[in-house]
Amino acid sequence: MRPWNVLILSMAVLFILAPCLGARAEQMAPSKTYHIVDGKVDGRTYNGFRRYHAACNHCHGPDGMGSTIAPSLIDDLADLNTFRQFVLGGVIDGTSVMKGFADDPNIAPYIDDIYAYLQARADGALGRGRPTRLGQ
Repeated sequence: MRPWNVLILSMAVLFILAPCLGARAEQMAPSKTYHIVDGKVDGRTYNGFRRYHAACNHCHGPDGMGSTIAPSLIDDLADLNTFRQFVLGGVIDGTSVMKGFADDPNIAPYIDDIYAYLQARADGALGRGRPTRLGQ
């Protein structure tokens, strides 16, 4: 086969497969757990803000930005399953220890809400401070 025929054939295959490859990449993209419209957040994300600031901000700092006690949660946010494991089971890293919250009724049932808030912060979709809820 001549070189230009190989080039044309390769381009044709890519043209045919491009939509499939794009869909595959889209399916693999991490899903967003928050919903923001005109700067206002859904109830889950708002609840996550409230729960985070009731229990997590003492160590991880306001708005998930970190402190001298614990690291930022928005600079390198873990995937949801890893986040759940860390929050429920706790983390030991050298001399730093975070207790697990598996038995805390104010945190354990709301881990996904807290994650939604932190994901919105990590993505830059939500700024610092108390968000406004949709419908208000």
